[in-house]
Amino acid sequence: MGPGVSRRGFLRVSAGAAGAAAAAPRLLRAEAAPFATSVVSLVRGEVRRKNVAEALALVEDQILPVLRQKKYVVVKPNVVSLIQPLAASHADALNGILDFLAPRFKGPVVIAESSAANTFAGYEQFGYTKVPAEHRDRQVSLVDLNDEGRYETLQILDDHLHLQPVRLAARLLDPDAYVICAGAMKTHNAVVATLSVKNMALGAPLRSGPKDPARWSDKRRYHVGIRQMHYNIMLTAQRMRPFWGATVIDGFEGMEGNGPNSGLPVPSRLAIASTDYVAADRVGIEAMGINPEWVGYLIYCGATGVGQYDLAKIDVRGARIAEVKRPYQLHQDVERMLEWMGPMTDLPRKLG
Repeated sequence: MGPGVSRRGFLRVSAGAAGAAAAAPRLLRAEAAPFATSVVSLVRGEVRRKNVAEALALVEDQILPVLRQKKYVVVKPNVVSLIQPLAASHADALNGILDFLAPRFKGPVVIAESSAANTFAGYEQFGYTKVPAEHRDRQVSLVDLNDEGRYETLQILDDHLHLQPVRLAARLLDPDAYVICAGAMKTHNAVVATLSVKNMALGAPLRSGPKDPARWSDKRRYHVGIRQMHYNIMLTAQRMRPFWGATVIDGFEGMEGNGPNSGLPVPSRLAIASTDYVAADRVGIEAMGINPEWVGYLIYCGATGVGQYDLAKIDVRGARIAEVKRPYQLHQDVERMLEWMGPMTDLPRKLG
């Protein structure tokens, strides 16, 4: 039984989802991963910035061959809320990434986000605007992807399982860019947990920029039910995967409970890094004490070859998961979230 689920509720969910719970491992076996083993680093320490730099350094042999071929770096933080600092990537996580890059990459670095709120207000509020000045010997700039407005289109599912287009930030699909995800370790109010893949997949869809006369948000198009959301995140991850470089999950102070906006801090003191976002998330899920079969979009990503979700095929460098594991309390609605695992009861009769 995972944290945050009552015994009574767990039994109720399990009764309705037993078949799907068993289906998750079958999904993983049905599709061979595109690589045998993924490498993930796991660092625990008392300085956030140092943790992030060290986690990346532990996998630099995976990073450098591709990084050296790129013209510039994009760092994608998570600025989901202007109200809750704990929900946003910490400025020192960005500094840690830049510390790692300093002796290894001399090209421009762009910190770029498409916030559901006002992106530059978030940059100011969370101290991102001070980051370029601290690295004044580098070409470091801040970009609001919503204001930039360049996009490519992807078709995802709506509430009625019809196709609907979303606009994904073109900069995150740029073959000249080495994209680094600066994710946070949080519980979530719709998909159980959010780390690297969710940060990228829901950070890429654009919303109206500060100069747009009308307000709109393609991010809202992902919130279309407990099943479609997992599938749509996987579709987006598939599209973005060829452009992903490395990820760092900052779990120095994670969030448990009613994340991603109203949760409580957890002093996990961790950093996780990998060039495989799915494998990094699997290690993060393990460190949070969450049942890996509950996070549907990651199961789908593992099944479709976006990344490695089989823990037996992940080489963890640094700390051992068992040494740092700290169970997180899950969102109060987690029992409803887990209904994605069970059968749909509102389907029409089969034809043909």
